[in-house]
Amino acid sequence: MRRKDREVTDAQEINAILKRCDTVRIGISDGEYPYVVPVSFGVEISDGSPIIYFHCARQGHKLELLGERKPVSVEADTFFKVQKTKIGITTRYESVMGTGICERVRDPDEVLKGLRLLLEHYGQSDYPLDRCRGLEHLFVYRIVLHELTGKQNLPE
Repeated sequence: MRRKDREVTDAQEINAILKRCDTVRIGISDGEYPYVVPVSFGVEISDGSPIIYFHCARQGHKLELLGERKPVSVEADTFFKVQKTKIGITTRYESVMGTGICERVRDPDEVLKGLRLLLEHYGQSDYPLDRCRGLEHLFVYRIVLHELTGKQNLPE
C-alpha cells in the first residue's frame, strides 16, 4: 500500500469498518473478465475473522459462477465527502478489501442465522422471518474471509 498513513492494520478496526459499510461488492472469476456484484450483507466475527452472509435468488449468473464453493474477492466502503485541503482536493472514506471462499449455506439453522445477521446489519433485527414470504425463493451464502485489509482517510 503506497499511503501507509491511511492503512488500517488493527483487525478489530478493520472489522468495525466492514460493519459500518452498507454494501459489499463480490468479485468472481468469469473467464476473461471478473464479474462484480453488489450485495446486502450481514457479518459475524468468529475467532477474530469476519464471515459475510448474503442472500440471493435461486437462479442467475452469480449462482452459475459461484457453484458450491468458489474463491472470491470482496470490497466495501463508506464515502463521506470530497473536501478541499491546503494542497488540493481529497476524498474522505474508509474501505476494506479482502479474499475468501464463498459457499452456499445448507444447514437450515445457519440459513436463518445468516438472514438474522443481515436484518441486524440494516437495523431490522425485530423483523420476524416467518413473515417473509420469499424465503423459499432464495439461497444464503457465506464468505469466510482469509484476508482483509483496511484503508481510511477520515474527515477532520
